Amino acid sequence: MILFPAVDVLDNRAVRLLYGKRNEVTDYGSPVEMALKWQEAGAEYLHLVDLNGAFDNSAVNKKTLVELIKKIDIPVQIGGGIKDLDKVKFYLEEVGASRVIVGSACVLDPSLIDVACAKYGNKIASGIDAKDGLVAIKGWVEKSTLKPLEVALDMKKRGVDTVIYTDVNRDGALCGVNVDSTAKLANESGMNVIASGGMATLDDINAVKEKGIYGAILGKSLYSGAINFAEALALSRRGDKC
Repeated sequence: MILFPAVDVLDNRAVRLLYGKRNEVTDYGSPVEMALKWQEAGAEYLHLVDLNGAFDNSAVNKKTLVELIKKIDIPVQIGGGIKDLDKVKFYLEEVGASRVIVGSACVLDPSLIDVACAKYGNKIASGIDAKDGLVAIKGWVEKSTLKPLEVALDMKKRGVDTVIYTDVNRDGALCGVNVDSTAKLANESGMNVIASGGMATLDDINAVKEKGIYGAILGKSLYSGAINFAEALALSRRGDKC
């Protein structure tokens, strides 16, 4: 199982939000320094989010995001405000990201997925964020009328094979990952699902790993010290239980 340390960027700072709320912010300093920290700690892949892009399509973080991707040597998947093919092309071709995550556009403009997948294949991932059983959009401030599995299956038909699945009601709360919903989505969609939201202990990592989940994103749990990254990596790479 792949562990993805998260670097969420708001106003050019590495932050963690509680439940995705813009006014519930903890600042952790330089995004570039945080990315390098996780790389040096042994991360195989980094999860990068442009929060300004997600909230209001602002490009305020552009310089920082570009610097970060170019400075680290491990693959980066990036999401947040990716709503058109120009931005997909920018991150994949000009900046060098390994994968882009399309979120709200999966619901609001699914034709973008058709075009992006036709051109970039498995470098396109779908961000499916669930809030009270429905897919949340526009930086999690609105709920659609669609269920996560509906969106996942539609994305699969359009060429997507990887989903980042976030339980918004658990994100940043250190209350435990929603293992059952994540595993259900993976099993019923047949896609590579990356668990996100609520990871709090090594037991969470073990529970997700036991279900055969493709990957897990670690955010607040790493920044707060609730999970030791070296121990988490060791667990993710071995066959026995925690």
